[in-house]
Amino acid sequence: MPQQPVVHRPQPREDALTALVEDLARDTQLVDDVVRAARAESAEVARLPWAESRRHVAALLAAGFAAFTAVGEPDFAEAERFGRERAALGVPVAALLSGVHAGRSRILEVAVERGRAAGLPDDVMLAALLRLDRYGTRLERRVVDAYRAAERELGRDHRGARIALLRRLLLGEEGEGPAPDPARFGLRPGGRYHCLISDAADPALVRQLEHAFARCGGVVAPVAGRLAGLAPRLPALPAGTAALVVTTPAVPLDRAPAAYGLCRTALDAAAGESLSGMHDVVMLAGETALAAQPMLAGLLCENLLGALDPGDEFHHNLVTTALAYLDQGQRLDRTAEALHLHPNTVRYRLRRLQELTGLGERLTVLATVRWWWALRSWPAARDGVHRR
Repeated sequence: MPQQPVVHRPQPREDALTALVEDLARDTQLVDDVVRAARAESAEVARLPWAESRRHVAALLAAGFAAFTAVGEPDFAEAERFGRERAALGVPVAALLSGVHAGRSRILEVAVERGRAAGLPDDVMLAALLRLDRYGTRLERRVVDAYRAAERELGRDHRGARIALLRRLLLGEEGEGPAPDPARFGLRPGGRYHCLISDAADPALVRQLEHAFARCGGVVAPVAGRLAGLAPRLPALPAGTAALVVTTPAVPLDRAPAAYGLCRTALDAAAGESLSGMHDVVMLAGETALAAQPMLAGLLCENLLGALDPGDEFHHNLVTTALAYLDQGQRLDRTAEALHLHPNTVRYRLRRLQELTGLGERLTVLATVRWWWALRSWPAARDGVHRR
C-alpha cells in the first residue's frame, strides 16, 4: 500500500494559544484600554483626538495579531503610517515612544491575565510573550524610522522655530532658550491675522496646507497635535480638499490664544458634521456654541425629552419630524415637503410629540433654541455620550 502523507496537527496548547490571540483580536475593549494607557502616560498623546488615536491603535493591533499567526514577513505598513502622521502633527518622538511603551505594556498585562484564565502552561505563555516582545521591538523601530524620515522631509524650512513661535503665541508657552522673533516670520505687533486649525494628518496633505498658507504670508505648524497657525490672508484651497480647515476673522496677536481656543472647539463641531474644506467660525457659530456645552445638551434632553423611549422607532420619527419642523421655520408645508410626508402625517406626529413632551407651537426664539438643541442632541445623548 502507498504510504499515507503525514499530517501535522496543531497541539492542544497551540490551539489554545491561537484561540487566545483570536479572542484578543476580537476584543474592541482592548483597543480602548490601550488608548487610555497611552494617553495616561503621555500628555502630548492625550492632546490628540480620541477617535484619531483609537483608529491608529485599532489598525496597529489588527496588524500585530495578524502577524502573530501568519507565516512570513509581518506587514508594518500601519506602523510606518503611524510614525509619519505623528511626525506631521509635531508629536515629539519621546512622547510618541512613551505612549507606544505604555500601550505595549497594557497588551502584555491583558495577554497574561487572559492566558492564565485560559489555563495556558507557563512555558507556552513565556514563548508567546517573547514572540510578542520581539514583534513589538520591530514595530517600534519601524515607527521611529518612518517618523525620522517624515521629520527630515517636513523640517527643511525652519519648522522647529515655527512650532516654538506658535506654541508661544497660541498656547502661551515660553519654552527653553530665547523666544523666536515673530518678525522673522512676518508677524507684526500691530497686525491682524486669521487664526486657523486643521484636522489634516497625512504628511503630504499637511505639507500642502503649510505651503498654501505660507504663500499668503502665514505661519503654520503643528500645535498640540493639530496643524494650526496665523495668516494675514487666506488662500483658496483646491476644490475637493480632503482636510477640514477652520478659520477666524483677522484678530490682533494678543487675541490669538482666545481665537485658537475657539478654533479648536469649532473644529470638533465641524468634524461632527462631517465637513471638509475651509470654514469660518462665524458660519459655525451655532454648532460651536452647542458643542462647547455637552453637559447642558444632556440636561436639556433629559428635561424636555425624558418621556421619549430610545428603543421606540416611532419616537425616533417624532424627533426627526420635530427637528425638521423647527429647521423649516415652523412651517407645516415645508416640513412635509422636506421629509416627503403628507402634511397630515407631520401634523399627527407633532401632536403626539406635544402630548408626550409639551412641545408647543409658535415658539419664541429662545424656546426654539432650547427645543432644537434637545432634539438635535437626543440621538447622541440617549446613548450616554453627554452623560459623563
